[in-house]
Amino acid sequence: MSESEFSQIAMMVFLTALIALMGYIVWDLSKKSQAGRFGTIILFIVLGAGVLGFVIKTILVEIMGL
Repeated sequence: MSESEFSQIAMMVFLTALIALMGYIVWDLSKKSQAGRFGTIILFIVLGAGVLGFVIKTILVEIMGL
């Protein structure tokens, strides 16, 4: 396994773990702040938009071959 292959696999694993951790943090924040159902949904939509933007950027970079 080359260094670049290891780096790519490690990045995907750790980014997935980071996204899951951020999801837990948002869920915990919404429970502790008693945000209610609507507030929790809004928090996750905002988090999801950030994650979605990262995924779209990654896909576009791969498609464009940069």
